[in-house]
Amino acid sequence: MDSWKRRVGGYFTFVLFVLIFTAVVYRYGMRVYEGDPRTMIEALRFSVEMFTTTGFGGDSPWESQQLNAFIAVMDLVGMVLLIGALPVVVTPLLEEAFSTTVPSSLDDDLSGHVVVCSNSSRSAALLEEFDSRSIPYVIVEPDPDRSVRLHEAGRRVIGADPESTVGLAAANLPEARALVTDVSDQVDASIVLAAKELSPAVRVISVVEDPERERYHRLAGADEVLSPRSLLGESLAAKVTTAFQTDLGEAIEISDTLRLAEVSVPHGSPLAGSTLADSRIRERAGVNVIGVWFNGEFDAAPPPDATLSAGTVLLVSGPSDQLERLVELTNSATRRFGAGETVVIGYGQVGRTVSETIADADLPVTVVDREDAEGVDVVGDATEPETLRAAGVETAQTVVLALPDDTTTEFTTLVVRDLAPNMQVLARVEEPASVRKMHRAGADYVLSLATVTGRLSASTVIEDHDVLSLNQQIEVIRSRVPRLAGKTIARANVREATGCTVLAIERDDETVTEIGPDTRIGDDDELVVVGTDEGIREFERRFA
Repeated sequence: MDSWKRRVGGYFTFVLFVLIFTAVVYRYGMRVYEGDPRTMIEALRFSVEMFTTTGFGGDSPWESQQLNAFIAVMDLVGMVLLIGALPVVVTPLLEEAFSTTVPSSLDDDLSGHVVVCSNSSRSAALLEEFDSRSIPYVIVEPDPDRSVRLHEAGRRVIGADPESTVGLAAANLPEARALVTDVSDQVDASIVLAAKELSPAVRVISVVEDPERERYHRLAGADEVLSPRSLLGESLAAKVTTAFQTDLGEAIEISDTLRLAEVSVPHGSPLAGSTLADSRIRERAGVNVIGVWFNGEFDAAPPPDATLSAGTVLLVSGPSDQLERLVELTNSATRRFGAGETVVIGYGQVGRTVSETIADADLPVTVVDREDAEGVDVVGDATEPETLRAAGVETAQTVVLALPDDTTTEFTTLVVRDLAPNMQVLARVEEPASVRKMHRAGADYVLSLATVTGRLSASTVIEDHDVLSLNQQIEVIRSRVPRLAGKTIARANVREATGCTVLAIERDDETVTEIGPDTRIGDDDELVVVGTDEGIREFERRFA
């Protein structure tokens, strides 16, 4: 029984005792001191009338001092009981009536679902992927407040301990297609052990913060161990090394002759300040511009008079040699100044991956962190200009912000941009909602850990969800779309409906890259589609 129910039971027991006690003593007093005997029923009626404040009937006034004193005391007791009824009885009952009750187990016989053990922005991105494909899931959340918020937001959630077999059994884990856990390295290992104890055959996917702890998750029984922080760090580092190497190692391979890449327009680039038409990218490099990121906003069909300011990110497609030609074109001016130096702020897993990758490319790097550790060059608060000056931010060419807190990252971006207006600023953030704020603060390129984790987890859980881009601002998927079979690209109206672009069609063993309005989609074709995360989810809802 709940604690408040025990309190209510005790309260009513005490009230009953007081009523009977008052009736017995009153009956005795009326007989002894007033000489006016009462039956037990009449004494009980008097007791109820007194404590309910409806009066004392015809018995008052009393002649004896003893009975008057007794009634005065019991009046005070009745007031205390009445006041006590509010917190003990009324308030809990109202809270019970109007509060949201989160189930402690699944009511239906759900099967083929995904059990999610996490409540963070990272899990939110994964759940959106499930929603877009109508994949059932249940969140196992031990915290009552968080479980209520999830339940009120329309998520299927149960209030249970994911580290226990009882909690996972309440989520029908033996009937699930997979379990995904992303809480912390130690808690995740505990959840994996509980999951494998309950259902050895279930597929368990865990997310690690430190890649060196992957082996422990494997020992616990995890089938897949994901490390999105390392992946994100490698992507940010690639943006730095691309400025001095024409090889685009992170370009997405669509076919033998077609690759897709994000190419930034850095400060000092000959393209910075020109319009898309005046840049003559198509004529000079041969690539096709699929879309452009302007200050964090993606435009799938940029107008010719759109200005390519510093920090603009071009989404382009073409053969490898054409992409490398574009990189050379965008960075030709900056490369004349030499390699420069990169300042990495934050030495967690992302920052460590970035600094090690840049150092492996024989480029100079300075690391800033609050805590002194091996590999940290400057110790201090990155939001203080003195710390950034000590790290050489004013003369460096690139700053990579790898801080774990989005608010601190945003403020640091403002400080960096004030000290070095022409600096290239790359950053990681936790929340997808922080990406646009970072661009307004002055960042040139921003990746969200939640987005990378969501894509990586979704591509691992969903067998037919082939994500080609895990660590870019855009998402590229390969998907079969039976709803579009027999339609031409023009009639399918994919771009207008979702903002996505069809890059290629995989048909049998052939990849068709020459896509026009009259290209017809076959029954067994797979489309290679590029767009924002929101656009891809809309595409999957409409067509996949």
